[in-house]
Amino acid sequence: MARNSWSRYSNRTFYLFVSPWVLGFLLLTAVPLGYAFGVSLTNFDGSSPRWRWVGFRNYVELFGDAEAWHAMLRTIAYAAIAVPLSVAGALGLAVLLNRRLIAVGLWRTIFFLPSVVPVVAMAIMWKLVLNRDAGIANAILHVVGIKPIAWLVDPMAFYALIILTLWGLGGGMVIMLAALQGVPTELEEAAVVDGANRWRVFRHITVPMISPVIFFQVVTGVIATLQIVVQPLLLAETNSISGVGQVPQSTHLYMVQVYQEFFTSNRFGYGSAMLWVYFLVILAFTLLIQRSSRSWVHYQVDTESDR
Repeated sequence: MARNSWSRYSNRTFYLFVSPWVLGFLLLTAVPLGYAFGVSLTNFDGSSPRWRWVGFRNYVELFGDAEAWHAMLRTIAYAAIAVPLSVAGALGLAVLLNRRLIAVGLWRTIFFLPSVVPVVAMAIMWKLVLNRDAGIANAILHVVGIKPIAWLVDPMAFYALIILTLWGLGGGMVIMLAALQGVPTELEEAAVVDGANRWRVFRHITVPMISPVIFFQVVTGVIATLQIVVQPLLLAETNSISGVGQVPQSTHLYMVQVYQEFFTSNRFGYGSAMLWVYFLVILAFTLLIQRSSRSWVHYQVDTESDR
């Protein structure tokens, strides 16, 4: 009879190994969340000791703040465009680079490199590229007879932000590439033998096999895009804290509005209330995607619902 090696370990060993994560969660997540909720119930300005308890007044004010809700709708629209383009672009690049190409490793490195460039450097680079008077983008358009475009002001600033987001899809490409290389070739060959063309093999074999990875990319992409804040600030005509009000209206996203409340209006209580409401919104989107995954994500092992 085979010996069960796990029986050698006691519960104490389990708690010893999970304790770093538990301590990290408590100190870096649970306590800050609780502190932020406490601050959201005050009129704290970040420095003055003369703060006082205001209850849920900040939340009531937020529900009547049209500017905040417009910023949230712009953020959702941005995520609705950026996430599908990012996931589809990463998958398309992965499919192209999953072939036997000359110097394929070099090509993979070239497409992956932008994703490891710090976001500040990348934003400044694109700000220079899209500069109306001296940027290379308008210089190229001038060669083909197109008038210069003001990329960094409304309404083009929104599309400039989308371009900046797509520039870093090399990280997603690497994950998709790893997933594609895990698809059993015998399944695709069997489909070809049965008469399926390349599109049908990709649609009915490849995509379902990598759907858990696509699901991961969608969830992390939605969470990341809904929290974007640095890129809109750096793409604006000014990137100083006092100049946050000069961010174009089309890229004045929800987190930019939160940033403004914290660091220009010094309304830490109201900003904390905005963050708590936004936390619940992001959680709702995540649960909605999780719920929808039952109809389009296929696992190679039995899920709890299949048992």
